Amino acid sequence: MSDSDKRFMALALALGRRGQGRTWPNPAVGCVIVREGRIVGRGWTAPGGRPHAEPLALAQAGTAARGATAYVSLEPCAHHGRTPPCSEALIGAGISRVVAPMQDSDPRVAGQGFAMLRAAGVSVVNGVMAEEAARDHAGFFLCTEQGRPFVTLKLASSVDGRIATATGESQWITGPEARRAVHAMRARHDAVMVGGGTARADDPSLTVRDIGVTHQPVRVVVSRRLDLPLMSRLAMTARDVPLWLAHGPDADPALHEAWEGIGARLLACGLSGRQLDIGSVLHALGREGLTRVFCEGGGALAASLLTGDLVDELVIFSAGMAIGAEGLPAIGAMGLARLGEAPRFERVETRAVGADLVHRWRRA
Repeated sequence: MSDSDKRFMALALALGRRGQGRTWPNPAVGCVIVREGRIVGRGWTAPGGRPHAEPLALAQAGTAARGATAYVSLEPCAHHGRTPPCSEALIGAGISRVVAPMQDSDPRVAGQGFAMLRAAGVSVVNGVMAEEAARDHAGFFLCTEQGRPFVTLKLASSVDGRIATATGESQWITGPEARRAVHAMRARHDAVMVGGGTARADDPSLTVRDIGVTHQPVRVVVSRRLDLPLMSRLAMTARDVPLWLAHGPDADPALHEAWEGIGARLLACGLSGRQLDIGSVLHALGREGLTRVFCEGGGALAASLLTGDLVDELVIFSAGMAIGAEGLPAIGAMGLARLGEAPRFERVETRAVGADLVHRWRRA
């Protein structure tokens, strides 16, 4: 693995990240075409998953692609869908060498793209910056291998872990810079998810605002009984921005009809005791093609995700204020008796965002 291979692969990965939140159910892939040390084409997966990164980069490169090297942030696809296989496109364009970080986990590809390239005489180098690519594609891999999306749990709390006062006041614990950072995080995910209690208490819109982004993630509300206010911001914008409601088998049929009548999509999920089974909810989202979900609470939903070992990344915004024990905790009861039962995470970074701190943790 040469330094130039790593440099161009880093660029392909960075290009792929531009598509995060927009390409589901497909992975967000980047591609760079290099000939004699000069970049002649680049591309990343388009919104909706088509076109793929490779044909976009090849179109930009034109005839300069012949004899060039293609750096692709995931194994080129090998199956016919709405478009021909990207491996076939690379071969047809005369690419002589393909550098990739890892094999695709989709069973329709799973090494067949590399095999197709090698059979056509194209040199294939695999394993360049594989660790970085695995992080970027974690949601896609989880969806294809485990049937669920990657989950980022975001909490914004006081230094003593409270998200509201005893009276329910919560706006705003963190400052405007932190809230702007949250909007940027929403934009990089396929969906934003909250529990029914948060939807009732805060009347959120769950949209991306004030950062110059036009696309919107799917809004998911987890509500066993569908007992959400029909005059809320979510309800009034259900036809404008996708709204999915995960509910239990005992939800009132009249509420089914009411929510579907205003444009919401309903997902029936199983129960775990008296609550919705959060694993069932995530698998329902995975079946719909979502690969990256940004959960913003509340406490009961956060506890369910943590107890079920379903949090892949934890992002905590901490404000320099104390609310006290009577305030609402960021995480609900988890029923732990011993520290050894507590989910553990590895710290990735801690940085200042305005007057607040953000701590990012990854599954240990």
